[in-house]
Amino acid sequence: MLDMFRSDTRAIEGLPVRLVVALVVGVASMSVMLNMLSGVQGLATSELDVKPTPDVVGPGEQALDFTVVDHEGNPVEGATVIVKSGTAEIDGVATAKSDDGGSATVNVDAELGANREDGTLVVDVKPPAGESFVDRRENTNVLVVQD
Repeated sequence: MLDMFRSDTRAIEGLPVRLVVALVVGVASMSVMLNMLSGVQGLATSELDVKPTPDVVGPGEQALDFTVVDHEGNPVEGATVIVKSGTAEIDGVATAKSDDGGSATVNVDAELGANREDGTLVVDVKPPAGESFVDRRENTNVLVVQD
């Protein structure tokens, strides 16, 4: 019986064809599965952006208005806007939550260092909990200029 397997060369000839068929079927199946996954919007995330108004201010106490929007420009409710010192200084960190129109107002008392004519306040945004938003890119900073 062992001699029968030694003389049979068909398995060697059929093996590459079977591997090619298995590879083609595997690639086709994988492309269908990946296409199904890319259509699921629940896995996608949306970049948030913060638009300050005004984006250029003088030193002193003032209210800064911010609008939090998604990548399509729609307002985002429940995001936390964070303003902190950059090259211009404020005491601590100022925060506010965006309302249903995406608006948030932060009160700051900006100061410029000695011999500085301008500086910036850094603006960050923390996405609302449980949503598919992220803030990976740098937001527009607020420029503080000497009057």
